[in-house]
Amino acid sequence: MSARVIDGTAVARRVREDVAKGVEQLLAAGGRPPGLATVLIGDDPASEVYVSNKRRLSVAAGMQDLHRHLPGDVDQETAAALIDELAADPAVSGILLQLPTPKHLDSEALIARIPAAKDVDGLTTANAGLLAQGRPGLRPCTPAGVMVLLEEYDVPLSGAEAVVVGRSVLVGKPMAQLLLAKNATVTMAHSRTKDLAEVCRRADVLVVAAGIPGLVGADAVRPGATVIDVGIHRGENGLHGDVEFDSVAEVAGALTPVPGGVGPMTIAMLLANTLTAAKAQQGIGD
Repeated sequence: MSARVIDGTAVARRVREDVAKGVEQLLAAGGRPPGLATVLIGDDPASEVYVSNKRRLSVAAGMQDLHRHLPGDVDQETAAALIDELAADPAVSGILLQLPTPKHLDSEALIARIPAAKDVDGLTTANAGLLAQGRPGLRPCTPAGVMVLLEEYDVPLSGAEAVVVGRSVLVGKPMAQLLLAKNATVTMAHSRTKDLAEVCRRADVLVVAAGIPGLVGADAVRPGATVIDVGIHRGENGLHGDVEFDSVAEVAGALTPVPGGVGPMTIAMLLANTLTAAKAQQGIGD
């Protein structure tokens, strides 16, 4: 294996430690502890695990756990009323609606009710617009975490060719905009891109977030490129990503593993966003 393995677990730990210090500084300045309101609707086992981890790590960072759980058969009006209640509560710094919600609910309409200042997932149209215009705002956690990994590993972005595979509002689109803001030349690709491997081979930095197991192999990677695998899938032999790790590791210069790469960064950046939101709401800067 020639690629340097990007250790997201270690970087995420450092981010969480920095957030905990920031919470201490906020309290020392006379502020209130940040409050994270996770909203879980229904009893999806995977969502329960994700929310549990977010709650545990938020408490470890010194934040208030303001979790709310609604039954899976809740109606749209009741779910919307809860979002409105949390939006009006000054103890709530950030609101995170765990996705997916049960199919009978309109999750986009629920997210739209979250004030941009409390949108710690960075998913409202207001925050998406701020990102598109290059203005300050809360950024989606996963792509923000990828940017921290690239910075931590001194991956040059200015003038670099970057290819993002995937066009979701959660990862692909904001990822491209964040890379563009760092002066990378960005190509957006996806599962229907013609000659996808050829497009990917142009990349100095390749971010794969298509949600398709093993979509990118060694033939799609320029020698020495930095490859970020955002995908996560459960197979017979455990977790794996959108990138064929073993073969790509022989070609790439640096590569994120699955698990232990991008995944831990998502919750770390959620905590960072919650602290940022709390400081802005309380008028207490760095």
